[in-house]
Amino acid sequence: MTKYKHIFFDLDHTLWDFDTNAKEALTELYAFFELDKKNISPFEDFYRHYLNHNQVLWDRYHKGFITADELKWKRMWRTLLEFKIGDEQLAKKMSEKFLELLPVKKNLFPYAHEILDYLVDKKYDIHLITNGFEKTQWLKLNNSGLGKYFKYVITSETSNSIKPQKEIFSYALQKAGAALEESIMIGDNLDADIQGAMNIGMDSIFVNHINVVTDLKPTYIVRHLKELEDIF
Repeated sequence: MTKYKHIFFDLDHTLWDFDTNAKEALTELYAFFELDKKNISPFEDFYRHYLNHNQVLWDRYHKGFITADELKWKRMWRTLLEFKIGDEQLAKKMSEKFLELLPVKKNLFPYAHEILDYLVDKKYDIHLITNGFEKTQWLKLNNSGLGKYFKYVITSETSNSIKPQKEIFSYALQKAGAALEESIMIGDNLDADIQGAMNIGMDSIFVNHINVVTDLKPTYIVRHLKELEDIF
C-alpha cells in the first residue's frame, strides 16, 4: 500500500475525453444552426478556430482574467468573428445549445472505469477537483457513469476559486477531511493540476496522454490510465 488515502482526479482531458466529446457536440451544433448556410465552412475550419479560442479563453479563465460566463459565450463569438460574423446574440445561443449537447456525451479515455473500480476496490477515497461548471460537470459525470466513484466533487463554482489557485485545493482537502501528506492530485493540465498541486505542496501525477515535454517535476508521470496501477 502507498502512503496515500485520498486521490483527487481532474475530469476533462484526464478521464472524460473532452476533445472527442466536444467535436461530436460541435458537429451537432453546426448542423442545428445551419452554419454552412452562413458561409461558415467547412466544418473543420470552424472546429479548428473554436479549439484555438477555447484554449486561449480557458487559460485566461484559469488565471482569473475572465468570468465563467464570458468564457462560455466568447469562445463562440470569437470563432464567429473568424468568419466575419459579429453576432453576439447568435454566439450566446450557440453557447447555450453547446452546453446542452456536450454533457450528454459519454466518451472516456481507455481504462477510465477500470482504474476507478480498481482504486475503489483498494479502499481509496476518490474525489474530483475541476474547473468545469457545476451543472455541466455533474451532467457529464452522471451521463458517463463516473459519478458513482467520487466521494466529493469540488468545482470552481462551489469553491469560489480555480485551479491552480491554492484555495481550491485547500477547500477540497477540508471538504474531504484529507491530510495533505495522504493526498495526491491526478490530472492532464500542467498549470492547473500539476503546478496547482505543487503550489500547496501536494503530490501529483501528470497524465501525459499526448506526450508533452515539460520542465515541471510532478511526483509521477503516466501516459495511460492503466499505469496508475503501478503507483497504487
